Amino acid sequence: MRPKLYLARPFPDPVMAVIQEQFQLTVSPADHPPSAAEILAGVRDAQAAICTLNERMDAGVLSAAPALRVIANYAVGYNNIDVEAAKARGIIVTNTPDVLTNATADLTWALILAVARRVVESDQLVRQHQWTGWSPTQMLGVDLAGKTLGIIGMGRIGQAVARRAAGFEMNVLYWTRSERPLQPANPSWQRVSFEELLRRSDFLSPHIPLAPDTHHLINDAALRLIKPTAFLINAARGPVVDEAALVAALREGRLAGAGLDVYEKEPELQLGLRELPQVVLLPHLGSATAETRIRMGMMCVENVLAVLEGKPAPNRVA
Repeated sequence: MRPKLYLARPFPDPVMAVIQEQFQLTVSPADHPPSAAEILAGVRDAQAAICTLNERMDAGVLSAAPALRVIANYAVGYNNIDVEAAKARGIIVTNTPDVLTNATADLTWALILAVARRVVESDQLVRQHQWTGWSPTQMLGVDLAGKTLGIIGMGRIGQAVARRAAGFEMNVLYWTRSERPLQPANPSWQRVSFEELLRRSDFLSPHIPLAPDTHHLINDAALRLIKPTAFLINAARGPVVDEAALVAALREGRLAGAGLDVYEKEPELQLGLRELPQVVLLPHLGSATAETRIRMGMMCVENVLAVLEGKPAPNRVA
């Protein structure tokens, strides 16, 4: 008998082909966030579950799944899973590290370039038949060369973003929560205090997990330290930024613009955010390349199969 798997959302076709060959699906996944009742129904008889950041796997869900042995999270972060409750029940939790590093770093740079060169505004100008021809003062953006990129968190994704800055002749500053010495990939990267990072950065980009001490790390006080000519980029976790404070800073001209791929209460947006032309808004596309999403799915399958076969999970987090 193939083991029973709860799959929260359908994955790209190559991954689905492997899943259907290796497992019995407890329910047929639909391409929308499942309700709490749908999750409970799916995990009830499952030996394994593959979920995304949208599915809250809390103690209540885990208690309804007596046969569950492993939860594979289709993401690097796993704050959607009650890890302590999983440990208490002997359930192994895994994630998908490394595989989405480059895709997320590339997307971060897409946002940097979009806000710096007003790409979205310019596209709308042309599409709305408002472009009357070249002008010396039309849609002026800012140069990247010589500017300072400030990175909050210098893990795999933070360093990948920093490496790409060399091609744009930018200076790199960084701050990390850890007091441990870091051997950066480039000796020219400079570690500074959080406050200095805020004050000196022309582009500020967090790349940290969501935790109690990072929730609203970029708050009103932090935004008041940032240059009015600076841009905030967020392709990490939505709640790292206080969106109400961000909207206020943008409206008051205390920040030049922002590029956002993640939000506090996805898919809801903070009131006023949509109306700000200096903000680029993406629908959480950080890892959204076909190659990356397939690799993430295959990694989840490998983790699940390893646990069910009594082997160590390659990407165990708990």
